[in-house]
Amino acid sequence: MLYRNSEIFRSLIVAADLLIVGLAWIGAYGMRFLSGAAVPLGVPDFALYAQPLLVILPLWFYLFRSRGLYEPMRTGSLLVEASSVLRATATGVVLLLALSFFVRSTSYSRAVVLLFAFSSAGGVIALRSGLRFGLRRLRRHGYNLRFALVVGGPDLSREVIQRVHEHPEAGIRVMGVLSDAAGHRRSELAGVSVIGGYAALKSVLAEERVDQVIVALPRDEGHQLDKVLHDLEDEMVTVRIVPDLMHLMSVQSSVEELGGLPVISLRDSPMVGWAAVQKRLFDLVVGGAALVALLPLMGLLSAAIAVTSGRPVFYSQKRMGLDGRVFRMWKFRTMVPDAEAATGPVWARAGDDRRTPIGSLLRRTSLDELPQLWNVIRGDMSLVGPRPERLAFIQEFRREVPGYMLRHKVKAGLTGWAQIHGWRGDTSLHERIEHDIYYIQNWSLELDLRILLLTVSRGLIHRNAY
Repeated sequence: MLYRNSEIFRSLIVAADLLIVGLAWIGAYGMRFLSGAAVPLGVPDFALYAQPLLVILPLWFYLFRSRGLYEPMRTGSLLVEASSVLRATATGVVLLLALSFFVRSTSYSRAVVLLFAFSSAGGVIALRSGLRFGLRRLRRHGYNLRFALVVGGPDLSREVIQRVHEHPEAGIRVMGVLSDAAGHRRSELAGVSVIGGYAALKSVLAEERVDQVIVALPRDEGHQLDKVLHDLEDEMVTVRIVPDLMHLMSVQSSVEELGGLPVISLRDSPMVGWAAVQKRLFDLVVGGAALVALLPLMGLLSAAIAVTSGRPVFYSQKRMGLDGRVFRMWKFRTMVPDAEAATGPVWARAGDDRRTPIGSLLRRTSLDELPQLWNVIRGDMSLVGPRPERLAFIQEFRREVPGYMLRHKVKAGLTGWAQIHGWRGDTSLHERIEHDIYYIQNWSLELDLRILLLTVSRGLIHRNAY
Protein backbone atom coordinates (compact mmCIF):
# COMPACT_ATOMS: atom_id res chain seq x y z
CA MET A 1 0.00 0.00 0.00
CA LEU A 2 2.87 2.35 0.84
CA TYR A 3 4.50 1.66 -2.55
CA ARG A 4 1.19 2.26 -4.34
CA ASN A 5 0.65 5.57 -2.57
CA SER A 6 4.19 6.66 -3.46
CA GLU A 7 3.61 5.86 -7.12
CA ILE A 8 0.30 7.75 -7.14
CA PHE A 9 1.95 10.77 -5.52
CA ARG A 10 4.83 10.66 -8.02
CA SER A 11 2.37 10.44 -10.95
CA LEU A 12 0.51 13.47 -9.62
CA ILE A 13 3.76 15.45 -9.43
CA VAL A 14 4.64 14.48 -13.01
CA ALA A 15 1.19 15.58 -14.19
CA ALA A 16 1.44 18.87 -12.26
CA ASP A 17 4.93 19.59 -13.64
CA LEU A 18 3.86 18.98 -17.23
CA LEU A 19 0.69 21.04 -16.75
CA ILE A 20 2.79 23.97 -15.52
CA VAL A 21 5.23 23.56 -18.43
CA GLY A 22 2.39 23.43 -20.97
CA LEU A 23 0.59 26.43 -19.49
CA ALA A 24 3.89 28.34 -19.37
CA TRP A 25 4.41 27.84 -23.10
CA ILE A 26 0.83 28.89 -23.92
CA GLY A 27 1.06 31.79 -21.48
CA ALA A 28 4.32 32.97 -23.06
CA TYR A 29 2.58 33.03 -26.45
CA GLY A 30 -0.27 35.06 -24.98
CA MET A 31 2.01 37.54 -23.18
CA ARG A 32 4.04 38.15 -26.31
CA PHE A 33 1.36 38.31 -28.98
CA LEU A 34 -2.00 38.95 -27.26
CA SER A 35 -1.10 41.47 -24.55
CA GLY A 36 -1.21 44.52 -26.77
CA ALA A 37 2.54 44.75 -27.29
CA ALA A 38 3.80 45.73 -30.74
CA VAL A 39 4.08 42.78 -33.15
CA PRO A 40 5.81 44.07 -36.33
CA LEU A 41 5.29 40.87 -38.33
CA GLY A 42 1.76 40.21 -37.14
CA VAL A 43 0.37 37.64 -34.70
CA PRO A 44 1.34 34.10 -35.74
CA ASP A 45 -1.26 31.37 -35.81
CA PHE A 46 -1.66 29.76 -32.37
CA ALA A 47 -1.57 26.30 -33.97
CA LEU A 48 1.99 27.03 -35.04
CA TYR A 49 2.94 27.48 -31.38
CA ALA A 50 0.78 24.63 -30.10
CA GLN A 51 2.65 22.03 -32.16
CA PRO A 52 5.93 22.27 -30.19
CA LEU A 53 4.08 21.02 -27.09
CA LEU A 54 4.26 17.56 -28.67
CA VAL A 55 8.03 17.82 -28.25
CA ILE A 56 8.24 20.04 -25.15
CA LEU A 57 6.18 17.90 -22.79
CA PRO A 58 7.97 14.56 -23.31
CA LEU A 59 11.33 16.34 -23.49
CA TRP A 60 10.77 18.14 -20.17
CA PHE A 61 9.56 14.92 -18.56
CA TYR A 62 12.75 13.16 -19.68
CA LEU A 63 14.98 16.03 -18.50
CA PHE A 64 13.26 16.28 -15.12
CA ARG A 65 13.45 12.53 -14.61
CA SER A 66 17.12 12.38 -15.66
CA ARG A 67 17.86 15.05 -13.04
CA GLY A 68 16.29 12.87 -10.35
CA LEU A 69 13.35 15.20 -9.80
CA TYR A 70 10.94 12.29 -9.42
CA GLU A 71 13.03 10.40 -6.90
CA PRO A 72 12.25 10.62 -3.14
CA MET A 73 13.77 13.81 -1.74
CA ARG A 74 13.03 13.60 1.96
CA THR A 75 16.63 14.36 2.85
CA GLY A 76 17.42 16.65 -0.09
CA SER A 77 17.39 20.44 0.04
CA LEU A 78 15.13 22.83 -1.87
CA LEU A 79 18.24 24.57 -3.22
CA VAL A 80 19.44 21.35 -4.86
CA GLU A 81 15.98 20.65 -6.25
CA ALA A 82 15.63 24.19 -7.62
CA SER A 83 19.09 23.94 -9.17
CA SER A 84 18.06 20.70 -10.90
CA VAL A 85 14.92 22.36 -12.27
CA LEU A 86 16.92 25.31 -13.61
CA ARG A 87 19.53 23.08 -15.24
CA ALA A 88 16.91 20.86 -16.83
CA THR A 89 15.04 23.93 -18.12
CA ALA A 90 18.22 25.48 -19.53
CA THR A 91 19.07 22.22 -21.32
CA GLY A 92 15.54 21.96 -22.67
CA VAL A 93 15.54 25.53 -23.99
CA VAL A 94 18.85 24.97 -25.79
CA LEU A 95 17.54 21.75 -27.35
CA LEU A 96 14.28 23.45 -28.30
CA LEU A 97 16.08 26.29 -30.05
CA ALA A 98 18.35 23.85 -31.85
CA LEU A 99 15.39 21.75 -33.03
CA SER A 100 13.50 24.82 -34.22
CA PHE A 101 16.56 25.93 -36.19
CA PHE A 102 17.05 22.61 -37.99
CA VAL A 103 13.40 21.63 -38.46
CA ARG A 104 11.93 24.98 -39.49
CA SER A 105 13.15 27.69 -41.79
CA THR A 106 12.22 30.34 -39.21
CA SER A 107 12.73 30.20 -35.47
CA TYR A 108 10.21 30.84 -32.74
CA SER A 109 10.03 34.22 -31.07
CA ARG A 110 12.95 34.65 -28.70
CA ALA A 111 10.68 36.58 -26.34
CA VAL A 112 8.28 33.62 -26.17
CA VAL A 113 11.11 31.18 -25.46
CA LEU A 114 12.57 33.49 -22.80
CA LEU A 115 9.21 34.05 -21.10
CA PHE A 116 8.56 30.31 -21.23
CA ALA A 117 11.93 29.48 -19.64
CA PHE A 118 11.42 31.83 -16.70
CA SER A 119 7.74 31.07 -16.12
CA SER A 120 8.05 27.27 -16.43
CA ALA A 121 11.08 27.05 -14.13
CA GLY A 122 9.53 29.49 -11.68
CA GLY A 123 6.22 27.65 -11.70
CA VAL A 124 7.78 24.23 -11.10
CA ILE A 125 10.02 25.57 -8.33
CA ALA A 126 7.01 27.26 -6.71
CA LEU A 127 5.09 23.98 -6.90
CA ARG A 128 7.96 22.03 -5.35
CA SER A 129 8.36 24.68 -2.62
CA GLY A 130 4.67 24.47 -1.77
CA LEU A 131 4.80 20.68 -1.64
CA ARG A 132 7.84 20.76 0.62
CA PHE A 133 6.19 23.27 2.94
CA GLY A 134 2.99 21.24 3.16
CA LEU A 135 4.75 17.90 3.64
CA ARG A 136 7.07 19.33 6.28
CA ARG A 137 4.09 20.58 8.29
CA LEU A 138 2.45 17.16 8.04
CA ARG A 139 5.64 15.37 9.08
CA ARG A 140 6.22 17.66 12.04
CA HIS A 141 2.73 16.70 13.22
CA GLY A 142 3.43 12.97 12.87
CA TYR A 143 2.00 12.28 9.42
CA ASN A 144 3.71 10.86 6.31
CA LEU A 145 6.48 9.30 8.42
CA ARG A 146 9.02 6.65 7.46
CA PHE A 147 10.40 4.37 10.17
CA ALA A 148 14.11 3.58 10.12
CA LEU A 149 16.26 0.96 11.81
CA VAL A 150 19.94 1.79 12.27
CA VAL A 151 22.42 -1.10 12.12
CA GLY A 152 25.97 -0.27 13.19
CA GLY A 153 28.52 0.78 15.77
CA PRO A 154 27.73 3.27 18.53
CA ASP A 155 29.68 6.28 17.27
CA LEU A 156 28.48 6.27 13.66
CA SER A 157 24.95 5.25 14.66
CA ARG A 158 24.80 8.13 17.12
CA GLU A 159 25.91 10.51 14.37
CA VAL A 160 23.20 9.19 12.03
CA ILE A 161 20.48 9.52 14.68
CA GLN A 162 21.54 13.06 15.57
CA ARG A 163 21.42 14.09 11.91
CA VAL A 164 17.93 12.58 11.56
CA HIS A 165 16.75 14.41 14.69
CA GLU A 166 18.14 17.69 13.32
CA HIS A 167 15.84 17.37 10.29
CA PRO A 168 12.33 16.46 11.48
CA GLU A 169 10.96 17.83 8.22
CA ALA A 170 12.34 14.72 6.49
CA GLY A 171 9.73 12.65 8.32
CA ILE A 172 12.13 9.87 9.35
CA ARG A 173 11.70 8.33 12.79
CA VAL A 174 14.44 6.00 14.09
CA MET A 175 12.63 3.22 15.93
CA GLY A 176 15.69 1.32 17.13
CA VAL A 177 19.37 0.45 16.78
CA LEU A 178 21.05 -2.92 16.28
CA SER A 179 24.63 -3.03 17.53
CA ASP A 180 27.13 -5.71 18.47
CA ALA A 181 29.32 -3.28 20.41
CA ALA A 182 30.10 -4.48 23.92
CA GLY A 183 28.22 -2.57 26.58
CA HIS A 184 25.59 -1.18 24.21
CA ARG A 185 23.05 -3.97 24.24
CA ARG A 186 19.74 -2.81 25.75
CA SER A 187 21.06 0.73 26.16
CA GLU A 188 20.34 3.99 24.34
CA LEU A 189 22.07 6.01 21.63
CA ALA A 190 20.98 9.64 21.24
CA GLY A 191 17.64 8.77 22.87
CA VAL A 192 16.99 5.69 20.70
CA SER A 193 16.96 2.20 22.23
CA VAL A 194 19.51 -0.42 21.23
CA ILE A 195 17.14 -3.37 20.77
CA GLY A 196 19.59 -6.12 19.87
CA GLY A 197 22.61 -7.23 17.90
CA TYR A 198 23.09 -7.75 14.18
CA ALA A 199 21.77 -11.29 14.41
CA ALA A 200 18.33 -9.93 15.39
CA LEU A 201 17.90 -8.07 12.11
CA LYS A 202 15.44 -10.43 10.40
CA SER A 203 13.34 -10.95 13.52
CA VAL A 204 13.05 -7.19 14.11
CA LEU A 205 12.00 -6.63 10.50
CA ALA A 206 9.36 -9.34 10.87
CA GLU A 207 7.92 -7.89 14.10
CA GLU A 208 8.24 -4.13 13.65
CA ARG A 209 7.21 -1.67 10.99
CA VAL A 210 10.44 -0.67 9.26
CA ASP A 211 10.51 1.26 5.99
CA GLN A 212 14.27 1.66 5.67
CA VAL A 213 17.44 0.22 7.19
CA ILE A 214 20.43 2.50 7.61
CA VAL A 215 23.65 0.47 7.77
CA ALA A 216 26.34 2.41 9.65
CA LEU A 217 29.06 -0.13 10.34
CA PRO A 218 32.39 1.12 11.70
CA ARG A 219 35.60 0.31 9.82
CA ASP A 220 36.61 -2.44 12.22
CA GLU A 221 33.29 -4.23 11.63
CA GLY A 222 33.42 -4.08 7.84
CA HIS A 223 33.43 -7.88 7.69
CA GLN A 224 29.83 -7.81 8.97
CA LEU A 225 28.56 -5.94 5.91
CA ASP A 226 28.10 -9.00 3.68
CA LYS A 227 26.09 -10.80 6.34
CA VAL A 228 23.87 -7.77 7.04
CA LEU A 229 23.21 -7.23 3.33
CA HIS A 230 22.50 -10.95 2.88
CA ASP A 231 19.84 -10.75 5.60
CA LEU A 232 18.28 -7.79 3.79
CA GLU A 233 18.19 -9.38 0.33
CA ASP A 234 14.57 -10.57 0.47
CA GLU A 235 13.23 -7.80 2.71
CA MET A 236 10.88 -5.11 1.37
CA VAL A 237 12.76 -2.20 2.88
CA THR A 238 14.90 0.62 1.53
CA VAL A 239 18.56 0.06 2.39
CA ARG A 240 20.96 2.97 2.88
CA ILE A 241 24.65 2.63 3.72
CA VAL A 242 26.56 5.29 5.64
CA PRO A 243 30.30 4.62 5.15
CA ASP A 244 32.60 5.22 8.10
CA LEU A 245 34.53 8.09 6.51
CA MET A 246 34.02 10.76 9.14
CA HIS A 247 37.74 10.76 9.93
CA LEU A 248 38.54 11.48 6.29
CA MET A 249 36.04 14.23 5.51
CA SER A 250 37.64 17.63 5.10
CA VAL A 251 36.92 21.00 3.45
CA GLN A 252 33.93 19.81 1.42
CA SER A 253 32.92 16.25 0.63
CA SER A 254 30.42 15.08 -1.94
CA VAL A 255 29.15 11.94 -3.64
CA GLU A 256 29.02 11.80 -7.42
CA GLU A 257 28.45 9.12 -10.03
CA LEU A 258 30.96 7.94 -12.60
CA GLY A 259 29.05 5.84 -15.10
CA GLY A 260 26.77 4.60 -12.32
CA LEU A 261 29.68 4.04 -9.92
CA PRO A 262 29.39 6.12 -6.72
CA VAL A 263 32.51 8.21 -6.15
CA ILE A 264 33.12 10.05 -2.87
CA SER A 265 35.08 13.28 -3.20
CA LEU A 266 36.84 14.03 0.06
CA ARG A 267 38.54 17.29 -0.89
CA ASP A 268 36.32 18.99 -3.41
CA SER A 269 36.52 22.74 -3.79
CA PRO A 270 33.40 24.41 -2.37
CA MET A 271 33.60 27.28 -4.85
CA VAL A 272 32.78 25.70 -8.19
CA GLY A 273 30.00 26.25 -10.69
CA TRP A 274 27.62 29.06 -9.79
CA ALA A 275 29.39 29.63 -6.49
CA ALA A 276 32.61 30.43 -8.35
CA VAL A 277 30.74 32.71 -10.78
CA GLN A 278 29.08 34.58 -7.90
CA LYS A 279 32.34 35.04 -6.05
CA ARG A 280 34.15 36.22 -9.19
CA LEU A 281 31.41 38.73 -10.03
CA PHE A 282 31.49 39.95 -6.43
CA ASP A 283 35.26 40.42 -6.67
CA LEU A 284 35.02 42.29 -9.97
CA VAL A 285 32.20 44.61 -8.91
CA VAL A 286 33.33 45.38 -5.36
CA GLY A 287 37.05 45.15 -6.10
CA GLY A 288 36.75 47.31 -9.20
CA ALA A 289 34.73 49.94 -7.34
CA ALA A 290 37.26 49.93 -4.49
CA LEU A 291 40.18 50.29 -6.90
CA VAL A 292 38.59 53.28 -8.63
CA ALA A 293 37.63 54.92 -5.32
CA LEU A 294 41.08 54.41 -3.81
CA LEU A 295 43.14 55.48 -6.84
CA PRO A 296 43.65 59.06 -5.50
CA LEU A 297 44.87 57.69 -2.15
CA MET A 298 47.14 55.20 -3.91
CA GLY A 299 48.55 58.02 -5.99
CA LEU A 300 49.36 60.03 -2.86
CA LEU A 301 50.97 56.99 -1.21
CA SER A 302 53.05 56.33 -4.33
CA ALA A 303 54.29 59.92 -4.30
CA ALA A 304 55.08 59.74 -0.56
CA ILE A 305 57.09 56.54 -1.02
CA ALA A 306 59.01 57.98 -3.96
CA VAL A 307 59.84 61.19 -2.05
CA THR A 308 60.87 59.53 1.24
CA SER A 309 62.67 56.42 0.04
CA GLY A 310 62.98 56.63 -3.73
CA ARG A 311 62.01 54.05 -6.27
CA PRO A 312 60.69 51.46 -6.82
CA VAL A 313 57.30 52.35 -5.38
CA PHE A 314 55.86 48.85 -5.70
CA TYR A 315 57.22 45.54 -4.51
CA SER A 316 56.21 42.05 -5.69
CA GLN A 317 56.66 38.57 -4.29
CA LYS A 318 55.82 35.11 -5.59
CA ARG A 319 52.99 33.62 -3.56
CA MET A 320 50.97 30.40 -3.81
CA GLY A 321 47.28 30.61 -4.65
CA LEU A 322 44.43 28.45 -5.93
CA ASP A 323 45.36 24.79 -6.55
CA GLY A 324 48.99 25.54 -5.71
CA ARG A 325 49.49 27.91 -8.64
CA VAL A 326 52.16 30.55 -8.15
CA PHE A 327 51.43 34.20 -8.91
CA ARG A 328 53.15 37.53 -8.33
CA MET A 329 51.50 39.52 -5.53
CA TRP A 330 51.92 43.31 -5.47
CA LYS A 331 52.37 45.63 -2.49
CA PHE A 332 53.61 49.13 -1.80
CA ARG A 333 57.30 48.90 -0.91
CA THR A 334 57.76 49.30 2.86
CA MET A 335 61.34 48.08 3.29
CA VAL A 336 64.70 49.08 1.97
CA PRO A 337 65.82 47.50 -1.33
CA ASP A 338 67.29 43.99 -0.96
CA ALA A 339 66.04 43.82 2.64
CA GLU A 340 66.59 40.05 2.80
CA ALA A 341 69.92 39.92 0.97
CA ALA A 342 71.82 39.09 4.15
CA THR A 343 69.24 37.13 6.13
CA GLY A 344 67.21 35.32 3.49
CA PRO A 345 63.40 35.03 3.86
CA VAL A 346 62.37 35.97 7.41
CA TRP A 347 59.23 37.21 9.15
CA ALA A 348 58.88 40.94 9.75
CA ARG A 349 59.16 41.77 13.45
CA ALA A 350 58.34 44.61 15.80
CA GLY A 351 60.81 47.48 15.46
CA ASP A 352 62.20 46.01 12.23
CA ASP A 353 65.02 48.34 11.12
CA ARG A 354 64.58 47.31 7.49
CA ARG A 355 61.44 49.44 7.16
CA THR A 356 61.46 52.70 5.22
CA PRO A 357 60.43 55.99 6.88
CA ILE A 358 56.86 55.56 5.70
CA GLY A 359 56.91 51.75 5.71
CA SER A 360 55.99 51.39 9.38
CA LEU A 361 52.81 53.45 8.91
CA LEU A 362 51.82 51.59 5.75
CA ARG A 363 52.26 48.18 7.36
CA ARG A 364 50.53 49.15 10.61
CA THR A 365 47.47 50.42 8.68
CA SER A 366 47.62 47.66 6.02
CA LEU A 367 47.67 50.33 3.32
CA ASP A 368 50.66 48.57 1.76
CA GLU A 369 48.22 45.83 0.65
CA LEU A 370 46.09 48.13 -1.56
CA PRO A 371 47.89 47.23 -4.85
CA GLN A 372 46.55 43.70 -4.40
CA LEU A 373 43.23 45.02 -5.67
CA TRP A 374 44.92 44.67 -9.05
CA ASN A 375 45.59 40.98 -8.27
CA VAL A 376 41.88 40.66 -7.46
CA ILE A 377 40.83 42.22 -10.78
CA ARG A 378 43.28 39.97 -12.64
CA GLY A 379 41.84 36.88 -10.94
CA ASP A 380 45.02 35.89 -9.07
CA MET A 381 43.30 36.60 -5.76
CA SER A 382 39.88 37.18 -4.26
CA LEU A 383 38.79 39.97 -1.93
CA VAL A 384 38.29 37.38 0.82
CA GLY A 385 40.16 34.14 1.36
CA PRO A 386 43.19 32.67 3.12
CA ARG A 387 46.15 35.01 2.93
CA PRO A 388 48.73 33.77 0.38
CA GLU A 389 52.05 32.64 1.80
CA ARG A 390 55.58 32.97 0.50
CA LEU A 391 56.99 29.93 -1.27
CA ALA A 392 60.01 29.89 1.03
CA PHE A 393 57.82 29.08 4.05
CA ILE A 394 55.26 26.68 2.55
CA GLN A 395 57.31 23.47 2.69
CA GLU A 396 58.05 24.09 6.37
CA PHE A 397 54.41 24.87 7.15
CA ARG A 398 53.00 21.81 5.40
CA ARG A 399 55.34 19.59 7.44
CA GLU A 400 54.39 21.34 10.66
CA VAL A 401 50.61 21.65 10.20
CA PRO A 402 48.49 18.70 8.94
CA GLY A 403 46.07 19.81 6.23
CA TYR A 404 47.93 23.07 5.59
CA MET A 405 47.63 22.74 1.81
CA LEU A 406 43.81 22.55 2.01
CA ARG A 407 43.79 26.36 2.21
CA HIS A 408 44.86 26.37 -1.44
CA LYS A 409 41.55 24.82 -2.53
CA VAL A 410 40.25 28.40 -2.90
CA LYS A 411 41.76 31.63 -4.12
CA ALA A 412 43.98 33.56 -1.76
CA GLY A 413 42.38 36.67 -0.30
CA LEU A 414 43.18 40.30 0.34
CA THR A 415 41.67 39.73 3.78
CA GLY A 416 40.25 36.69 5.53
CA TRP A 417 38.49 35.10 8.49
CA ALA A 418 41.80 34.54 10.27
CA GLN A 419 42.92 38.15 9.79
CA ILE A 420 39.81 39.74 11.31
CA HIS A 421 40.27 37.50 14.36
CA GLY A 422 43.81 38.74 14.87
CA TRP A 423 45.71 35.75 13.43
CA ARG A 424 48.10 37.65 11.19
CA GLY A 425 51.80 38.31 11.15
CA ASP A 426 53.93 36.24 13.54
CA THR A 427 51.04 34.50 15.35
CA SER A 428 49.88 30.88 15.79
CA LEU A 429 49.95 29.10 12.45
CA HIS A 430 47.62 26.37 13.73
CA GLU A 431 44.96 28.92 14.71
CA ARG A 432 45.30 30.63 11.37
CA ILE A 433 44.80 27.38 9.46
CA GLU A 434 41.79 26.43 11.60
CA HIS A 435 40.17 29.78 10.76
CA ASP A 436 41.00 29.36 7.06
CA ILE A 437 39.41 25.89 6.97
CA TYR A 438 36.34 27.22 8.78
CA TYR A 439 35.98 29.91 6.13
CA ILE A 440 36.27 27.41 3.28
CA GLN A 441 33.71 25.06 4.84
CA ASN A 442 31.20 27.83 5.56
CA TRP A 443 31.72 30.13 2.58
CA SER A 444 28.90 32.34 1.35
CA LEU A 445 28.66 35.80 -0.17
CA GLU A 446 27.14 36.99 3.10
CA LEU A 447 30.23 35.74 4.96
CA ASP A 448 32.49 37.52 2.46
CA LEU A 449 30.60 40.76 2.97
CA ARG A 450 30.74 40.36 6.75
CA ILE A 451 34.51 39.81 6.64
CA LEU A 452 35.03 42.90 4.46
CA LEU A 453 32.99 45.06 6.84
CA LEU A 454 34.85 43.69 9.87
CA THR A 455 38.16 44.26 8.06
CA VAL A 456 37.35 47.95 7.78
CA SER A 457 36.20 48.19 11.40
CA ARG A 458 38.81 46.05 13.14
CA GLY A 459 41.29 44.58 10.68
CA LEU A 460 43.09 47.52 9.05
CA ILE A 461 45.06 48.60 12.10
CA HIS A 462 46.38 45.73 14.19
CA ARG A 463 49.09 45.23 16.78
CA ASN A 464 50.49 42.22 14.89
CA ALA A 465 50.99 44.14 11.63
CA TYR A 466 54.70 45.01 11.68
